[in-house]
Amino acid sequence: MSEKKIKLGIPKGSLEEATVKLFAKAGYKVTIKSRSYFPSIDDDEIECMLIRAQEIARYVADGVLDAGLTGKDWVMENRADVEEIADLVYSKQSTRPVRWVLAVPNDSDIHSVKDLEGKRIATEAVNMTVDFLKKHGVTANVEFSWGATEVKAPKLVDAIVEVTETGNSLRANNLRIMETIMESNTKFIMNKESYKDTWKQNKVNRLVMMLKGAMEANTKVGLMMNVPKASLDSVIKILPENMKPTISSLTDESWVDVNVVIQEKLVREIVPDLKEAGAQDIVEYPLSKVIH
Repeated sequence: MSEKKIKLGIPKGSLEEATVKLFAKAGYKVTIKSRSYFPSIDDDEIECMLIRAQEIARYVADGVLDAGLTGKDWVMENRADVEEIADLVYSKQSTRPVRWVLAVPNDSDIHSVKDLEGKRIATEAVNMTVDFLKKHGVTANVEFSWGATEVKAPKLVDAIVEVTETGNSLRANNLRIMETIMESNTKFIMNKESYKDTWKQNKVNRLVMMLKGAMEANTKVGLMMNVPKASLDSVIKILPENMKPTISSLTDESWVDVNVVIQEKLVREIVPDLKEAGAQDIVEYPLSKVIH
């Protein structure tokens, strides 16, 4: 068993399942047992701890953890002085960044940030909200919300600052989004002293490379097709620029097999053109990861 270890913070809560799935796709099996805050991972050089995303940046900054996955928003909220290693754009519902938004009741007479002067605002991101208001020259009573923030306006507060992916929960609670304060996605961060350790930095870079490869595979697919040699140039011109397809010989010397990795959203656009150019037996297949 390796004596060297990376102490890694895994976000508990809404990102927990998505993070475990991402690690699995990258080749790392993370097992979280009921009531345990110390997940196992099939890498003796990594020691995991399950911590709320809101706290990970602070523990990484303080050196309790060498590294962790948390949102850009919580790095800012905690004023955490950390090394940002990589953006990992994934979330509990989609690959879109989440948004921190300022929202008010639909019938509120608050229509601009200036209208919040002297008002009461509930949020879990107090520092972020105060900074936002300062930029607009507004002073308001910003209070910490322990949860269920959407239901607090208008009876308890005048406005809220809340995180959302779709806005559905806000609309369901008769709230309208007035302004987006910031967009946030998951970041892989490191303690600054740990980052100076060559072994730890190399270990993290290797892990991040695999995570990014797994993430990229979510948006890409492989295309495999049989192409007459006479049509090969026409087929290659249809593929996105800078693509480097693998071209293999077939038993019939007048045909070749063409294999390429492309963005999934492009498949529906180019397959009809590929067929028209002479490609046959076109097969789309999923990727487990894309390693550069």
